[in-house]
Amino acid sequence: LFLAVCAVGIGGTFQYGYNVSIINAPTQHIHRFLNETWTSRYHKELNPDLLTFLWSVIASIFSLGGLCGALVGGSMAIRLGRKGALLMNNVIAILASVLMGISFPTGLFELLIAGRFLIGINSGIGLCVQPLYIGEVAPKHLRGGMAMGTSIFLTGGILTGQIIGLRELLGGEAYWPLLLSSSCFPAFAQLLFLPWFPESPRYLLIDRGDELSCAKALRRFHGSPEYRREMEDVQRERFALDGEKPKKPWQLFTDRGVRWQLITVIVMTMGQQLSGINAIYFYATYIFKQAGISAGKIPYVTLGTGACECLTALTCGLLIDSVGRRYLIIGGYLLMSLWSTVLTFSLTYQELYAWVPYVSMASIFAFILSFGLGPGGITNTLTAELFVQSSRPAAYMIAGTVSWVSFFTIGMLFPFIVNGLKQYCFLVFLLECSLVAAFIFLVIPETKNKSFLEIKKEFHKLNFGRGS
Repeated sequence: LFLAVCAVGIGGTFQYGYNVSIINAPTQHIHRFLNETWTSRYHKELNPDLLTFLWSVIASIFSLGGLCGALVGGSMAIRLGRKGALLMNNVIAILASVLMGISFPTGLFELLIAGRFLIGINSGIGLCVQPLYIGEVAPKHLRGGMAMGTSIFLTGGILTGQIIGLRELLGGEAYWPLLLSSSCFPAFAQLLFLPWFPESPRYLLIDRGDELSCAKALRRFHGSPEYRREMEDVQRERFALDGEKPKKPWQLFTDRGVRWQLITVIVMTMGQQLSGINAIYFYATYIFKQAGISAGKIPYVTLGTGACECLTALTCGLLIDSVGRRYLIIGGYLLMSLWSTVLTFSLTYQELYAWVPYVSMASIFAFILSFGLGPGGITNTLTAELFVQSSRPAAYMIAGTVSWVSFFTIGMLFPFIVNGLKQYCFLVFLLECSLVAAFIFLVIPETKNKSFLEIKKEFHKLNFGRGS
């Protein structure tokens, strides 16, 4: 089971985290490449406004690709199987790496844009299909810890990208095309290791009706003594679904039986993206400068933020099955509300005392820790748990779409929010975190150690009223 999480993670959410972080290091080198290419092609200087536009296209087309990936990921998981979709997804990553790698020698910045779009599609599919596979192969007493593999590999990808993007490694001017094309290595790793693992047993039995392959897969994952209990659980779910075919995303919006599960996933996914975590990273460089850290050393301090997120994902993975989902996610949002308040005050009085910038710096790390311990890790886990087999792929497509649209929107609006409100932007995030915590407290039941059918029953009262 542990090795299966590693095999799906390396080519799944690792790619997303890695490709989000590696684009920051070569910013200046790509600007120079765009200028030189434009000058040699049109024999005139590139307009600064057009340069800014081209760079923003290169940076943000990734999220547009991610949205496309989220829209097709669920369908791929139904048609090709969870494992088949992940394997096919690596072809997209390898093609993207080739395009980004040859953009510099060929002098075609359009290939860079196409490559970023394709790696976005790869990330969107990975974010949709990986948690689907892990959620379906895990036994219920380990489901939370295994599902945290999604966040552990995502944060591990961010940290790896920050390390490899250092100027001493591939962040230097001569190596940036290699840096952008290095995402082919996780893809090759997954193509090498994932074929050794079985397809999702729930997919094999419920979607394909292949009882023999399901039993064989369960025996591989859970061992001979334990697999019968898991087989009974899968068969109960199959019987309850009574041959129901996988649903399309739009069918979930008209299905009263999943109304509150869908509202929950949309609120949690939007809450995760709009929680202020992007603001923290945006402000980090400024706060580190205020604390007296030299510009040359800031990339190394920023590594601390990546390590911080990775550490909390691991900690959350260890705690989730004992503490439960509700306590961790509500606690995470409440702590983020607290640190937003502290940051607002410390940034307002930054100039008054020499020690105030250090309070801001400590608050940044505390905010990242709180995010990783709650919303960062548990949102994806709950998306897998709140739906039965026929609705789960469609739910991930909706969650992925909401996530990428929110990611794109905050990326576009965020500079204006910061320019308009300055440090008071954290008051907006304070309100958002508090409201999401209140919603989770009032609506979401604890899902720890419960089967998918038991969780469905918990929501039955909400969806159909108390007397049902």
